[in-house]
Amino acid sequence: MNTNNEYINSERDRIDREHDADSNPDPITGEPGAHPVGTGVGAAGAGLIGTAVGVAVGGPIGGAVGAVIGSAAGGLLGKGVAETFDPTVEDTYWQQNYKTRPYVESEYSYDDYSPAYRTGYEGYSTYYPQGMSYQEAEPHLRQRYERDHSSHRLGWDKAKYATQDAWHRLQHSALAGEDEYWRQNYRNRPYVESDYSYDDYSHAYRTGYEGYSTYYPQGMSYQDAEPHLRKHYEHDGSHRLGWDKAKYAIQDAWHRLEHGVSGHDRSVR
Repeated sequence: MNTNNEYINSERDRIDREHDADSNPDPITGEPGAHPVGTGVGAAGAGLIGTAVGVAVGGPIGGAVGAVIGSAAGGLLGKGVAETFDPTVEDTYWQQNYKTRPYVESEYSYDDYSPAYRTGYEGYSTYYPQGMSYQEAEPHLRQRYERDHSSHRLGWDKAKYATQDAWHRLQHSALAGEDEYWRQNYRNRPYVESDYSYDDYSHAYRTGYEGYSTYYPQGMSYQDAEPHLRKHYEHDGSHRLGWDKAKYAIQDAWHRLEHGVSGHDRSVR
């Protein structure tokens, strides 16, 4: 289906041009993506979805996002968090919501939990762009927490759940915008057929962007990963959209992340 391949190639070229135009270049090096918050957290801060802590905290984005996020995808997806991450927003969120978390014990206040949350969200902005999953970063997070809060009421055995929760909130945000992007834009794709709705295509797009987060860090191109993506897609239930039609949406979602759009552009075109 040459028209689809030509379209995807043209989209990749367009993405590159737009990426260069609004990449927020570093004033010294000229490198794209410099951001004072992301840089500051990286220098001063401590630093997959679906957390087992007796109860789930954070919740899964989807079945495909379970493998370690490596340096390539971590750099792309994590970079987007550095562009938008606001520690004040995170602190306010947790202050307003911490009591709803199942690991929170009534004898502890937000002042007790806040350093744990801060360790999580600052750690995410530091270690995830380096390609680390939470599991890989946890020893570093623990070391920083215990070093900076050695006299704190909340020991690591209790603090770690809040730290993990804060990490997962930002990780979820790194991909959450993809569903909205495709919901708004899927109709302008040449492979989309008028008798199918977004509900028909949504699983294909999700397979693409979640699959990218899993397989690209392992050094796989889309062609390398396609058999795995097909297995995921077909394993996750019956869909009106068969693989022969879904694969173009999957590839499109993969290429969107491969070119770093999620880290630089959430706008609807």
